[in-house]
Amino acid sequence: MPPDALPTPIVATSPVGLPAWQLLLLAQIGNFGALRRHLGRSRADFLADDVASVMARILPGARIMPVGRTTLEIAFEGALPTEADSAIRRLRDCFAQPLDIDGEPHLLELVMAGAAMPSHDRDDVRLVEAAEAALAQARTDQKDVVRDLSRAEHAYDRLSLMRDLSRAIGNGEIFLQYQPKVHLRRQEITSVEALVRWQHPQRGLILPGDFIPLAEECGKIGALTLWTIRQAIADQQLLAGAGHDIPIFVNISGVLLADADFVDQVCTMVRGVSAQVGFEITETAVIRDPESAIRHLRMFAEIGVTLAIDDYGAGLSSLAYLKQLPARELKIDKMFVLELTSSNRDPLIVRSTIDLAHALDMEVTAEGVETPAAMALLSVMGCDMAQGFLISRPIVIGALRQFLDEERHLTATAAMRPSFGRPESFWKRA
Repeated sequence: MPPDALPTPIVATSPVGLPAWQLLLLAQIGNFGALRRHLGRSRADFLADDVASVMARILPGARIMPVGRTTLEIAFEGALPTEADSAIRRLRDCFAQPLDIDGEPHLLELVMAGAAMPSHDRDDVRLVEAAEAALAQARTDQKDVVRDLSRAEHAYDRLSLMRDLSRAIGNGEIFLQYQPKVHLRRQEITSVEALVRWQHPQRGLILPGDFIPLAEECGKIGALTLWTIRQAIADQQLLAGAGHDIPIFVNISGVLLADADFVDQVCTMVRGVSAQVGFEITETAVIRDPESAIRHLRMFAEIGVTLAIDDYGAGLSSLAYLKQLPARELKIDKMFVLELTSSNRDPLIVRSTIDLAHALDMEVTAEGVETPAAMALLSVMGCDMAQGFLISRPIVIGALRQFLDEERHLTATAAMRPSFGRPESFWKRA
């Protein structure tokens, strides 16, 4: 059974009516190599689908998706973080018995781990990467591992991180991952977003939400952003040399939009190279100092930098500022996209935003696209581009190049189908 065909989840909720915890489990088939030798490569390629079907019966409220040939993601909501442990126990009890594969019994050796995060702190990237780190630990320790991201050992000492951040760039601890954006009508990757990461030597992977605000506070955001732009330019030239000449977008902090010295450095850097670079800025970044921000953004646009408005709708949107910005792309915040196929209001908000952007001669990107149904609905609504885990997680430059070479995005776009209760004319009416 495909993941989007699973029953509608019935989950425990918090007192205000919302799920209290976001839970993500990863299950890896530890003896996949041995099974592949016995079953043959072509049959083994579908083994994860067989496992997903069994898991769907055990956890009927979960969203289950194979990730490659050996790993499955199991996502669900719950009232307590311990429900992740309970789900693992139920799966262990089930797979303690051999799985029937084409009439033959085969015992699967599953490595299982996961992460739990309070819903009000929802950060999908952090949740996924915490689950992946837990899976790596589970393989090493040979036992199930679940990380509760609300617990003190997963929090960071701000003062300590500020000190460490000063040396992180020089020590090579900062690196970039890239998340592709697919054009829905052309079904091709048209750009990628650069996402900065920090591999701390003691604390492990630290995500932007934990260190970008610190970089702004301690005055390191300028140096960090200049490094990011420099690296993105180098990686864009590498991709162009491999036949993938697409823009790389870098996020620019609102703190920097009013900094004339920073703007001058960036203009000098970008003007001197032949690389397609774009900047993503938030509406709130402009509202901090509208006059300086708009002037500097126009300077960027004049030297050929493509500008995108990020997280549109998440803050206090201002049409007065929006019409003045020399932006060519507007990105709809994922908070509206994640509930697109289960909400009555979100589709109307998304549709009206698409119409507004098009009226201002901007293309629209939807963030947080995770299901074929959401992608299909966005396509019907006239959305230009989509970005999210359905297409690809953030990946390093080598993996991105392979992703582009193999055109892996076609798997996601092929899965689109307009299976909605309302006719297409509903979404296209004025």
